[in-house]
Amino acid sequence: MGKRRNAGERGEIEITRGGIHRPGGRHARLRLRRPWPALESGGHCVPRRISPPPARSIDRVKFVITAGPTREPIDPVRFLSNRSSGKMGYAIAAAAIEANHEVLLISGPVNLAAPAGARLVSVITSDEMCAAVQEAVLDCDVLVMCAAVSDYKPARVAEQKIKKRDERFSLELIPACDILKSLPPSRNFFVVGFAAETNDVEEHARAKLATKNCDMMVANDLSDPNIGMESDENAVAIFSRSGESEEISRASKKIVARALVKKIRANAKKVLTKKF
Repeated sequence: MGKRRNAGERGEIEITRGGIHRPGGRHARLRLRRPWPALESGGHCVPRRISPPPARSIDRVKFVITAGPTREPIDPVRFLSNRSSGKMGYAIAAAAIEANHEVLLISGPVNLAAPAGARLVSVITSDEMCAAVQEAVLDCDVLVMCAAVSDYKPARVAEQKIKKRDERFSLELIPACDILKSLPPSRNFFVVGFAAETNDVEEHARAKLATKNCDMMVANDLSDPNIGMESDENAVAIFSRSGESEEISRASKKIVARALVKKIRANAKKVLTKKF
């Protein structure tokens, strides 16, 4: 009877969770110290099952949500922007995911983490946001335009930093892309616009509802410095195409977002019933 060789003499490779060990030998044979979860007892690979995402339906729709500000460059170091923090748009995205909806979040530059489960598209300028929205609405059920998109942008962007001089400086501005007006008049998705106003809130919101061809308009009263932009709280008024209106009293943006998603879904069903 021949002498029994040890692992090094037999040239086996020992695989453990700590790594691969080859004591010796040119021709190695694999030996598992313990079965791996991905292997059956016979050594055959067991593929993991990946569940497909739930199908869209009248009760699980795709939200496209815009959030945050845009930045319009003046030169390589300066830009025009606004005070939007993106908190309201991100809260709406989180509330829609919580309600089991699919979410695509198109965001300007903010200091926020995207909600878990949202697909994020990051943009900077109004032109970039306009292009992202126009592409996204090709596969969309509900569009929520919560972003504070710039109304104007510089007519020309300087290639080099503009130097300070002891004289007046004029900056020519031109209208930026009007995203809501750029949408097709005939569509199969529900559109929610936002109006940030400092006076005559209802009058301006209802006018914007009509001129921008929205199904619903959510108005912020910016005359109260404790709510709205940069704040963690908000209070809004909702105006529908049918003429109905409703107010959501001051609360955290998380609570306001949940109420908005519920209201949007109730109204969107009338538009989306033919789609599903």
